Amino acid sequence: MEKVTVIGAGLAGAEAAWQIASRGIAVDLYEMRPNKQTVAHQTGNFAELICSNSLRADGLTNAVGLLKEEMRRLDSLILQCADKTKVPAGVALAVERDGFPALVTETLTNHPLVNVIRKEATEIPQDNIVIIASGPLTEGALAEDIQRLVGAEYLHFHDAVAPVVEADSIDMTVAFRGSRYDKGDSPEGDYINCPFTREQYDVFYENLVSAELHPLHDFEEEKVFEGCMPIEVMAKRGPQTMLYGPLKPVGLNNPHTGEQPYAVVQLRQDNGAATQYNLVGFQTRLTWGEQKRVFRLIPGLAQAEFARFGVMHRNTYLNSPTVLKADLSLRNHENIFFAGQITGVEGYIESAAMGLLAGINAARLACGEAPLVFPLETALGSLANYITIPAANFQPSNITFGMMPPMFAANGKKIRNKQEKALLISERSLTSLEKFCKELGEKAGE
Repeated sequence: MEKVTVIGAGLAGAEAAWQIASRGIAVDLYEMRPNKQTVAHQTGNFAELICSNSLRADGLTNAVGLLKEEMRRLDSLILQCADKTKVPAGVALAVERDGFPALVTETLTNHPLVNVIRKEATEIPQDNIVIIASGPLTEGALAEDIQRLVGAEYLHFHDAVAPVVEADSIDMTVAFRGSRYDKGDSPEGDYINCPFTREQYDVFYENLVSAELHPLHDFEEEKVFEGCMPIEVMAKRGPQTMLYGPLKPVGLNNPHTGEQPYAVVQLRQDNGAATQYNLVGFQTRLTWGEQKRVFRLIPGLAQAEFARFGVMHRNTYLNSPTVLKADLSLRNHENIFFAGQITGVEGYIESAAMGLLAGINAARLACGEAPLVFPLETALGSLANYITIPAANFQPSNITFGMMPPMFAANGKKIRNKQEKALLISERSLTSLEKFCKELGEKAGE
């Protein structure tokens, strides 16, 4: 059987390599880090997390929770490692920032069929089966080769990373532990909450919207993805906007006062030792000096020590509907697949999911089998469909139930209860996945 080349060992590339090797096919896995770093990465580990350490909701009432469950049933490496390194995060699946990528790296490095090549890939092999999972920071010679290969316009947007503070620098006489609506794994609550009065919020808001930003340098325009919006951009949309976003106080009661705060900043555990916490929803392009000044106006963070400041970086993605087929191969090169965020999906899990699909299909091609297109009733199939069907204004997106075929009650009427509807969609999806995989001899265990 033919060897498969995977370029990039991020979440998508790591997942793709695992899926291929698990099917008994040798893999050359190229990763340029740590010999050459990107503007956002800090280590040489595979599947390093750039932004938050949260993989988002983990239940079947949420589309990304359904996507996770489908991936678990398809033997996802990313989900295996995430489940083994999870940290408290309420109803979300969050992982230890260092432990998770270390486990992914160790697992793949020790796999007998995975040949790790710590070298920058500067061109795409034309005659091999190849998966390009170089990520949204692809640049240089490889970016030029991709652009030449696809013959389509590259699109750009800007993504932002939230800062991390040292746990022992948080003033717990002001802040308090708790999970929204008391939903969490630990009795005292999974988050540290920093509560605002109206007066404190007004001062914070005025300083935030007037703070100095890092220049965009060589980027032509400022264009942000709505799902990962810098906090200062959100604030400039109006004084109340953050109160309906990451600073919403609903479901939280301040034990110091016995009342619901006017606004709340939540801090989520960032490492296994619980010595560092990230500011949830605080992706930012503020200068580091301004981050220290402005974010110390948050109650409980007056003396905060920053383990990492927020940074801004460019994300690049393909206009996938014009160049990719539903199996994630190029329309004019069936032996070349794309996976991950470069395809126009957004989010850690969505990126890994496209790595899973590309890996399965590359392995099937190496065995002389037809590629798979998963049913639209599945989250995997719907997400792949979203990035490969023609669209007038294609934009990156997370998985949503809205991408999937609608679900109606037995009498044909709309289902009004959102949770009931979500669970029915999830049940339909998992049933469809099991049937589809059984017919094809693929793995879909519970």
